[in-house]
Amino acid sequence: MFETILRVAEQHGCTAIKNAPMSEYTTFSVGGPVELLVEPNSVDALGDLLQACETDGVKPLVIGRGSNLLVPDEGLKGVVLHMGDDFSEVSYAGNDMIKAQAGATVIKVCRFALEYSLSGLEFAFGIPGTVGGAIYMNAGAYGGEIGEHVVVVNHMDYHGKRGSWSPRQAGFSYRHSNYMDEELIITSVVLQLDKANPDAIKMKMDNFMERRKTKQPLEYGSAGSTFKRPEGYYAGALIEQSGLKGATVGGAQVSEKHAGFVINKDNATAKDVLDLMALVRETVQRDHGVTLEPEVRILGEVPWNS
Repeated sequence: MFETILRVAEQHGCTAIKNAPMSEYTTFSVGGPVELLVEPNSVDALGDLLQACETDGVKPLVIGRGSNLLVPDEGLKGVVLHMGDDFSEVSYAGNDMIKAQAGATVIKVCRFALEYSLSGLEFAFGIPGTVGGAIYMNAGAYGGEIGEHVVVVNHMDYHGKRGSWSPRQAGFSYRHSNYMDEELIITSVVLQLDKANPDAIKMKMDNFMERRKTKQPLEYGSAGSTFKRPEGYYAGALIEQSGLKGATVGGAQVSEKHAGFVINKDNATAKDVLDLMALVRETVQRDHGVTLEPEVRILGEVPWNS
């Protein structure tokens, strides 16, 4: 099984792990094993691996740090392509621009920008995901969004064909890009930033990080904000007003620090997380008439109908 994929991975020197525990590849730290996990180490390797997946008759799941992912307890069939440290190069592209591969963490890119005295990404310092994931969902915080700085996004389809999109083609909007609606894999991005005083940049970065540490449960596994912000409301406020702050199901808890976060408080299972999310949705709908939609990407079945 997966003979072609394993052969191509070996040819390119890519790490390949059978029955890899997905709890080690998601920030929620839950989820069962995947049959095969491979870590592409170049664009060429990624293209060849995608073609090998076609040959072996499997469509891979492509992930970064898994910071917005909930994997079921029974694990996953098939193949995961993990865009991690081996696909994380960051470089200066000239004219106050940075190029970053999809597997580079947002924190790494922010620090690189600081080294070059480039401003614009301070708001993102502390976002736990990769650049690929940030572009995919147009990650944002404190009034900033990564899509505002994009010059071009490079990608690949599942046949291994390369392409690129302008910001207009990427269609960035609140927590959304057109990549969420197309079968394309982000490989790298070029970001336009602005020259600024490095001390001022660092001060902003430190300030945003301190605000995160003060208000968010960073000491526990989570997928960040569990629910999208409903129009005209804040999810965390609605959840807190419903008296759910600190509510638990098994090892999962609505954070006592910020009700917008469901956390892995004590060896939670994916089922614990899903059942708690279902309780939150049901209670907020009953109390406020607002239906909360998950921001976390749930793989497998969900315990609600809509």
